[in-house]
Amino acid sequence: MKKLRIFLVNVGLRSRLYPLATPPLGIMYIAAYLRERFPLEIKLVNQRVEDCSHDDIIRQIIDFDADIVGLGSMTPTAHGMPVIARGVRDAKPDTFIVLGGPHVSAFGKPALEHCPAADAAVAGEGELSMEMILRALHEGGGFSHIPGLMWRDKEGEIITNPGRAPVIEDLDTIPMAAYDLIDLSKYWRTQSMPPIPRRRYVSLLSSRGCPYACMWCHNIFGRAFRAHSAARIVDEVRHYVKTYGIDDIEFVDDSFNLSKERLLDFSDLLLKTNGPIKIAFPNALRADLLEESTVDALVDAGVYFCSFALESGSPRIQEFTGKRLNIPQFLKAIELSTRKGIFANGFMMLGFPTETEEEMQETIRVATDSQLHTASFFTVTPFPGTALYEYVKENLQERLKGMDYNDMDFCTIKINLTGLPDDVFFSYQRYAFQQFYLKPSRLFRLMQVYPKPYFLPFYLPLFMSRLFKELF
Repeated sequence: MKKLRIFLVNVGLRSRLYPLATPPLGIMYIAAYLRERFPLEIKLVNQRVEDCSHDDIIRQIIDFDADIVGLGSMTPTAHGMPVIARGVRDAKPDTFIVLGGPHVSAFGKPALEHCPAADAAVAGEGELSMEMILRALHEGGGFSHIPGLMWRDKEGEIITNPGRAPVIEDLDTIPMAAYDLIDLSKYWRTQSMPPIPRRRYVSLLSSRGCPYACMWCHNIFGRAFRAHSAARIVDEVRHYVKTYGIDDIEFVDDSFNLSKERLLDFSDLLLKTNGPIKIAFPNALRADLLEESTVDALVDAGVYFCSFALESGSPRIQEFTGKRLNIPQFLKAIELSTRKGIFANGFMMLGFPTETEEEMQETIRVATDSQLHTASFFTVTPFPGTALYEYVKENLQERLKGMDYNDMDFCTIKINLTGLPDDVFFSYQRYAFQQFYLKPSRLFRLMQVYPKPYFLPFYLPLFMSRLFKELF
């Protein structure tokens, strides 16, 4: 088999309000997996961290003389994929172009329809599907046997194969993400997930799959929870410390703490073999599963930052949306964590279908009265491929008119799924920020506990511009 040249791109221009970038783990895992099985020349580009144009990406692909191009994207930046694919197709007609990432997992066949220059699209995990695509290209047997694959036949008709993309059951069998194919230092100079300060870090995904059925969430990895062993996670940490000199890691799982035993084993083994290291959980913990023993274990391991996702302070909305969070236990977890020195960030959502003024007020009250240091109040947005979208399409279809998912920014979303007038609903977002941030004790606590407080002056202009936008 000849040595194939593969070019993988995480598509998405850098936003002015959210100039954020994290290592593109999706394509990094695919690259690591494929090069163990095929003779490859492979290149990765994260458009956001490189801050380059679509034309720049096209030129890089042409200069690399890629045989296969993989384009992945979130939905708000997916409008770049057709542009890049068309530029590559015009310059290199024989290049095989495949789409993937969260956007394809959400939209399915329409993602390929809206990108006429692409040959195929993979929804869900990409490693096994990409392996089958490469073998099919080499052997010439076609693509009809690849479960869940969307592809164009010789006449240009899109075929959707039955089934779902296959998943890797034993995560310990896959190689570590291909950090050697990116310039990690660029991520240390770029803000990752706010409000965590810049630092020498790597991102780790220690599990896939989530058994919960939150109606707003995409089901990319499936409902079955699959996880690396504690030993594998610690091996990765030690490898990155030795290889890159990092002193900080962030976990980006859906729910790192679904297994209490694994969490305790990880903390114990890390302390025995490496010692504590700074750890952040920007979105990876299920708060109402935390208890004093697990919080203690996390703190011992080096955890200094956690995000806690309340979403709604209303028990009825918790049930309606399928999250079913135990709110008292959620608040207890925040109190335990902050008492032990962890910086606590919160995620809230306002505007669920059927949500009342009283229920939004309850969400704001729960967040404001909690021990959270910072919080975001997002507008509930129905993304295709979610149960929320299907509910809105069936019951509130007129609200989807004019929804443009291209170039969407979480600060600019304007959709009202409640029965309240727009002016009333959107005033609650301003009210939420006012209640939460204009509490003097909160700002004092924030400055006391914020990691690397000397960075605050650098972030203050961006923070104040966002806060001013939300407040006024």
